[in-house]
Amino acid sequence: MIIAFAGGVFGYSAMEREMFPVVKVSGASVSVAWNGASPRDIEEQIVARIEEAVASINGLDRITSVASEGMGVVNIRGRDDIDMDVFLDEIKIRVDQINNLPQAAYRPQVTRWEQRNWFFGMVVHGDVDQKTLRQIGKRVRDDIARLPGGELAVMQGTMDEQVSIEVSEEALRRFGLSLNDVAAAVRSTSLNSSGGRIESPVGDVSLMSRNIADSAEQFGDIIIRQTSDEGTVRVSDVATVIDGLVSDKLSTTFNGRNTIFVMTPEPDQMDIPSYAKGFRDYIERANDPANGILPEGMKIDILWDDSKTFDARMELITNSALQGALLVMLVLVLFLRPVVAFWVTVGIVTAFAGAVMLMPLFGVSWNILSTFAVLLVIGVIVDDAIVIGENIHREVESGRRDGLDAAIVGTQMVMKPVIFGVLTTIIAFLPWAFITGPTRMFTQQISFVVVAALTFSIIESMLILPNHLSHMKKQEFGGRTGRFMSMQRRIADSMLWFANHIYKPVLEQAIRFRYATVAFFFSLFAIAVTMQSTGIVPFKFMPEIEADLIQVSIEMPDGTPYERLLQVRDQLQNGVDVAKKELSEQYPEVEEGLIRDASLIASGRQVQAFIGLIPPEERPESIRSKDIAEKLRAATGAIQDAETIEFAFTFNEADTGVQFALSHPDLDRLREAADYLKAHLATYSEAYDISDNLSSSAEEIRVTLKPGAETLGISLSDVSGQVAQAYYGIEAQRNPRDGEDVRVMVRFPESAREDLDSLETLRIRTADGREIPITQVAEFEFAPGINRIIRRNRMRSVTVSAEIFGDGGRGRIMGAMEEDFWPSFRQQFPDVIRGEAGGFEEEQRFFSEITRLLLIGVGAMYMLLAVAFRSYSQPLLLMMALPFAYCGAIFGLAVSGVPMAMFAFFGIAAAAGVVINDNLVLIDYVNRRRDEGAGAVQALVDAGVSRFRPILLTSVTTFVGILPLMAERSVQAQFLQPMIVSLGYAVAFALFVSLLMVPALYAAGVEVGRIFRWTWGGKPYRQIGEGYTGQVTLDEEALMGTSQGGHGSAPAQPAE
Repeated sequence: MIIAFAGGVFGYSAMEREMFPVVKVSGASVSVAWNGASPRDIEEQIVARIEEAVASINGLDRITSVASEGMGVVNIRGRDDIDMDVFLDEIKIRVDQINNLPQAAYRPQVTRWEQRNWFFGMVVHGDVDQKTLRQIGKRVRDDIARLPGGELAVMQGTMDEQVSIEVSEEALRRFGLSLNDVAAAVRSTSLNSSGGRIESPVGDVSLMSRNIADSAEQFGDIIIRQTSDEGTVRVSDVATVIDGLVSDKLSTTFNGRNTIFVMTPEPDQMDIPSYAKGFRDYIERANDPANGILPEGMKIDILWDDSKTFDARMELITNSALQGALLVMLVLVLFLRPVVAFWVTVGIVTAFAGAVMLMPLFGVSWNILSTFAVLLVIGVIVDDAIVIGENIHREVESGRRDGLDAAIVGTQMVMKPVIFGVLTTIIAFLPWAFITGPTRMFTQQISFVVVAALTFSIIESMLILPNHLSHMKKQEFGGRTGRFMSMQRRIADSMLWFANHIYKPVLEQAIRFRYATVAFFFSLFAIAVTMQSTGIVPFKFMPEIEADLIQVSIEMPDGTPYERLLQVRDQLQNGVDVAKKELSEQYPEVEEGLIRDASLIASGRQVQAFIGLIPPEERPESIRSKDIAEKLRAATGAIQDAETIEFAFTFNEADTGVQFALSHPDLDRLREAADYLKAHLATYSEAYDISDNLSSSAEEIRVTLKPGAETLGISLSDVSGQVAQAYYGIEAQRNPRDGEDVRVMVRFPESAREDLDSLETLRIRTADGREIPITQVAEFEFAPGINRIIRRNRMRSVTVSAEIFGDGGRGRIMGAMEEDFWPSFRQQFPDVIRGEAGGFEEEQRFFSEITRLLLIGVGAMYMLLAVAFRSYSQPLLLMMALPFAYCGAIFGLAVSGVPMAMFAFFGIAAAAGVVINDNLVLIDYVNRRRDEGAGAVQALVDAGVSRFRPILLTSVTTFVGILPLMAERSVQAQFLQPMIVSLGYAVAFALFVSLLMVPALYAAGVEVGRIFRWTWGGKPYRQIGEGYTGQVTLDEEALMGTSQGGHGSAPAQPAE
């Protein structure tokens, strides 16, 4: 025990502390930049070639690609059982072997997928310009990166720095220059170079040229041309040099002030409470003007801090566990003895300490899921100790044995059911440790904790607990504690009285009407299955884990003007203000308001927002993050031209919607099929935010040569190249600045790049120095274009998605579409390939795999029990716990209004472990009585009455152990409800299965066997229960007589 406690302290100190385990996904991305290239060119000349190269890699799962303007990305997902290092090396080899990528394209970049949870976010804000804000934000990010846990801190909500040398067409003509001339001058003048070393007698001297330009003035002083006629022509003579950001079309605000974000993902070694405290201390110092960290008028605020939620969840689970342990101890004190209750409770703590010692070896961190597993297994651990402690207590109180002899014999009598009960429970949880996919990191955490705790529980209950109870003496009722002990004994005896006078007659009737009893319970099971299949108890794969942050994402069509983006931003900000005011009026008791702050980003074609809320524990119980998100959505109003609108309010991004992937080579055909599907989804009242990810049509200008242009020495390559130089720009060089690369771009001024008429004034420069108006050699045509092409498994694809109101709505819609919609869709679009995408696809894969693994587990459980009981039929009887634990869980979820979720299966598995243990204790006793010559009915009644107390106590202690959490109504407890409700109700329901249905089924099995032997074996048939007289052949009355004067036991009954 000392080793377990010491190891537990060491294991806890060695464990990481994090909100959730990091999800590892096998895969990599290949990205290739090709400046100015259209999505179609990117698709045909880059993406398709990379897909072809990697398509035959061993271990490949699927390929998804995106071709957009100037960039192609190929996402390569591997199977979860692959060696990721080998997979990544093979991708790099295949990509390096591609030799026909465009010459103008950059070298392909292969990046391994790495998913880290963001655990801390802060905003740096003030009334300064974007460039100044970026410099201050960068300094803050560097400070955070030097703190423990902040080494991966990144800056977001800003553009990269860039030097833009803007030359007008008029200036180029005036000086007879081209954009290439300006870029060449920059490259040849702004540089650092080494000239070697002079090894002189007095020492070595390095020869260096340091002339790299680093400011607008220095770039402006660069000489482009110098002649006796024209004099010196500098960059500043022909261009305007802007040392700024890549674009000014970016808006980031925090409560209306310019801001920049500093986000911190989890490092490899995580300790969320201490890391977050270090960040908070830094923010406090930075906001103090006396420290001089921030300029005047600047401030840092916390955007989110997961350590607060972590602490709240840990406090909830810890308090519930302590309350549950006290309730368990109280029950044991009342129905056994205080000394037994005390050592059983100590045994629970010992088993947990041993489990904590092993957890780091399994790679388990201290997170919400692992502590959740501690609660899950408490009922199973206490069962072993109760069964053994109760049996030792029985031996001592009966007077048959005392001391060490009672401890040894009492343990040996129930050793078999206890050991095999633990082993079957371990088998029930082990399959969850072997599933693949992103869900693995969640299920493994729970499985490993349960297995570790059960391993130590069997050691503690078999070796440590008997040693402690070996000092237990027969109960005495004198002295100062005599009155309390007499009262406790009367309470304990009441259970034995109940077993003899209430339960025994009921059990006899259940055995007498055994077929009706069995039929009744199986009809309940059929009802439970129907309740789930019809959606009465809806299913949700992952329960929502509410956050104190609402994330809003609004995507506009490609080509949306920046001014329209700012209008949407303002509309969202107004919605925040309106919702904040309405909530303050509705809940005046919350002084600071439910909405704490709002950060908004507008850039490209997207508006994002981070809406900070006060923590759930500081809100009225009736208000959840989901309610505030719906209020915010309503206050924002409709945005008719938005492609997608999303309000996320959970940590785990619970997928409640539907997604369908459609594939076809023709984009027009895809668009037609997507519209048909969206029109059908709109007919469901539960569906909203229906959208697809096809790029909206955008006009493009197509340039073609006029006849005879080649005779002037101009090719289409010359024209398209010089157009790209003018409007995209020439990257003259990349200069290092503060650890980052700053691009130096030479191009037309922004006013010309935003004006269609400027294209007609462009001159094409020939090799011999002539300047020819572009309108003489080329013509322009407006045509529909596309800004993004998405591919799935080497074919163009579109994903149609819709959010669904209510729990279980997705299942109903999917079922209805399978029956009513997809047959007609296949008739109308036979050439379109259909598939599920997103969360539903992962769910299907998960359930397919876990079903296979659970069947293997059930088979292993059956073989283990068959060997233990040397029977093929009794394991089936014992395993009745599995379907009826499910049955009880379904009824409990229906009564509580909680949807079925993946975590509910863990509660069912834990309940099944409790009930299998009860069945083992019961049937093992029946077998021993049968071996002594008792008849079937006599053995069943003897076993039921004798084992009533340990069976009832195991179920009651499991139920009361989780009762505090089941009664908890706070937001923090909601994500645990599916597991807690399933475990509690499954154990309560399965208690009746063990005490009534299992004996009835056993009796029915004996009778069927006799009929079979009489029919086929010619043996005489004997009616079951012939020799049963209604008396219990046990010494329970002697146990009760310790405090009430009872005595004696009935004589043994003849075998039937």
